Amino acid sequence: MPYAAGHRTEVRRRIIDSARRLFNRHGFESVSITRIMAGAGLTHGGFYSYFEGKGGLYAEVLNCFFTDPEWEHCWEGVEVDLSKGDVGPQIVRAYLSRQHFEDVENSCPMVALPTDVSRSGEAARRAFETVFRAMVSVLERSTKSNGLPRRTTAQAMAAVCIGGMIVARTVVDRRVADELRDACTTVALRLGGWNKERRVGNGKSRRSRKRPVEPKKV
Repeated sequence: MPYAAGHRTEVRRRIIDSARRLFNRHGFESVSITRIMAGAGLTHGGFYSYFEGKGGLYAEVLNCFFTDPEWEHCWEGVEVDLSKGDVGPQIVRAYLSRQHFEDVENSCPMVALPTDVSRSGEAARRAFETVFRAMVSVLERSTKSNGLPRRTTAQAMAAVCIGGMIVARTVVDRRVADELRDACTTVALRLGGWNKERRVGNGKSRRSRKRPVEPKKV
């Protein structure tokens, strides 16, 4: 009985999702093809009908929501709408959010895998560069003028977001990690010219406003 239309696409997506979760959690070298296929509910033997090897799969895993609209980028309580004019501050807050920090398996792979990428072949490094360039392009769209070229500002913001999350994930003290994420968020927003906005409980932002002073009781 032939498979239904779209079967190969669905199986390929399951393999990529399994690899992304495992790579993010354990690193590239520590995860076997057998383990990846088991995580997708499949057997080892079917892997090579979809990918030439683990290196080819690795490049696919490096996709992120900047390049793949089907990537599950909405961490709980965080929304990013790439069609909005204020996408820049959305990206900064989402990337450095508590939700992204805690959801290791669903991380943007630029946070979890840069060391592995630097030791990998050209295909993986080019894939990483493609995602980074896409992030810069998205940030550049809504960056405000600060005396520097907009692209230069966007590149710096992207590096602050990615590097800040990498270091935050590395330190042991959670308070230090949270302070670092907050500091990087403040700096990145200021670079983009969005420092007048502040974050509220659900990850969205609004203009800062003073709370009205209640009259004293007599």
